[in-house]
Amino acid sequence: MEKIAINELSALFDSVAQIMSENSERLCEMDAHMGDGDLGLTMKKGFGALPGLIDGIDEPDLGKRLAKAGMKMSSVVPSTMGTLMSSGIMEGGKRLAGCADIGAAEFAKFLEGYAAGIQKRGKCQRGDRTVLDAIGPAADAAMAAAAQPGATLETVAEAAVRGADEGVAATRDMTPKFGKAAVFAARAAGVEDQGAVAGQLVVQGLANYIRGGK
Repeated sequence: MEKIAINELSALFDSVAQIMSENSERLCEMDAHMGDGDLGLTMKKGFGALPGLIDGIDEPDLGKRLAKAGMKMSSVVPSTMGTLMSSGIMEGGKRLAGCADIGAAEFAKFLEGYAAGIQKRGKCQRGDRTVLDAIGPAADAAMAAAAQPGATLETVAEAAVRGADEGVAATRDMTPKFGKAAVFAARAAGVEDQGAVAGQLVVQGLANYIRGGK
């Protein structure tokens, strides 16, 4: 796949919805260890609604359609993580305003915006043991890959997956600073952050569509 057209956006995020549905129970179990135990349900509901929200927006600009869909998603899942994910989509969409389609460079810009949206809304930094610790490294890896000669949408997506994987692994040595996870900080030692895993799944879902479900 070389480009993602505007009429493919709902299918792109349906791939994310699918992976969130498949991992809903796992995310809930991880969240029960450190938080409220509803993370999987939130991600399944929010991303499950997103494809329909995208299709329901009459907006010819690809980036603006994504940004508006992210805004609508925030009302579907008004929880902390739902808001962070929605903010990421909104900012990622803004970075693509005026784009006719999503190629290698645009995909990297979207992830860079996604990370920026999460950081701005959550007032978090890398190393705080949050979803940003997966999306941030994914964006960095994608931007670096997109700058290479001969970069393709698939090579950039694969680099993003590797970045997210490395980011999630690094959270095992981080101390949580927000929410209930901070209260149970002692439980975090050696355990991957559940929010970061949710971010990792977003990147994997996007890459699954780009690589054609391989």
